[in-house]
Amino acid sequence: MPAPASSHIGIANLPNQRHRIVSRKGANLTVMVVGESGLGKTTFINTLFTTLLREYKKPEHRFQKQLERTVQIDVVRAEIEEKGFNVRLTVIDTPGFGDYVNNQDCWVPVVEFIDEQHHNFMMHESRAQRQEKDDLRVHVCLYFIQPTGHTLKPLDIEVMKQLGSRVNLIPIVAKADTLTPGDLAIFKDRVRDCLSTHNITVYSPSVQSDDEENTRRNQSILSAMPFSVIASEQDVVVNGEKVRGRQYLWGVAEVENESHCDFKKLRNLLIRTHMHDLIASTEENHYENFRITKLTAEGRSDDDPAMRARKGLETKMKEEEEALRKRFTEQVRMEENRFRQWEQRLIAERDRLNKDLETQHKYVKALEEELDELVAQRRK
Repeated sequence: MPAPASSHIGIANLPNQRHRIVSRKGANLTVMVVGESGLGKTTFINTLFTTLLREYKKPEHRFQKQLERTVQIDVVRAEIEEKGFNVRLTVIDTPGFGDYVNNQDCWVPVVEFIDEQHHNFMMHESRAQRQEKDDLRVHVCLYFIQPTGHTLKPLDIEVMKQLGSRVNLIPIVAKADTLTPGDLAIFKDRVRDCLSTHNITVYSPSVQSDDEENTRRNQSILSAMPFSVIASEQDVVVNGEKVRGRQYLWGVAEVENESHCDFKKLRNLLIRTHMHDLIASTEENHYENFRITKLTAEGRSDDDPAMRARKGLETKMKEEEEALRKRFTEQVRMEENRFRQWEQRLIAERDRLNKDLETQHKYVKALEEELDELVAQRRK
């Protein structure tokens, strides 16, 4: 039962507190882009965040060799600010991926990089001093698909299988302006069928929500997957206005025109509506799955003394939390009862005063009548 308005104790202000804390701390978002060269991955990222990220800081190179070939991991960092809110953005690019005739196991360096970031974070959490950390856990992986018009290639299927179990995977049809709208729709249907047939896990926001607007938005996102995108760092003029797009002899392909591509929907998902969900699901699902798998492989389980101690501590904390919750509920109930008793006393006192006032009013009126009679008798 909700407490009366006058007995509110301030719990409803918690969202405002969280907003202030998040605004002050900002957010860390790590985006990985994977796909063959020439699909416009870097241009897409620059278009997405409306700035040339590589002007901020030179890439930090890390090389992985695989069967006498080199897949390079580029880490690019930037800070983006909007209305006082800062996002520390990390973009992880994978140049050299899929650029060879024989691409067998070319995905291994990418998967190893994702697993290594989970491992590094887990090792950091086990240290006594945990203040300084460089968290590079990947929150979302954008996988760029060639717009062939046919279906997914075997390389795409194998790589997305490996990535989907480790990270929030979002497939993207690159260079959507190279296909006609009809061919693009058919291609997207074939990609969706292929993802379903091979049980490839992709990021899917929940469509079950009490908020009808969120439900419709999430259904729209799911219906657009895989997203078709057009990327451009140049402005073109359309009807007298400058827009991001590509100029062709037949016309203009606009980046943010939803009838041309899904760029706007994808940007909203990554930045405006689901950034927190991507970060939270990485922490709560992908990292936890890696941690459980790692500890189990090392022979540690809930029967391990350290794990039992941790489990006991967690149980104790839950019990204390439940006790605090019960105590708080009881205190609110007592305050509610006290307020109601006080309210009843006030009502009773008000009724008594009204009754006394009515009695005094009658008495005054009787005295006035008596005075009028005395005055009348005296005049006679």
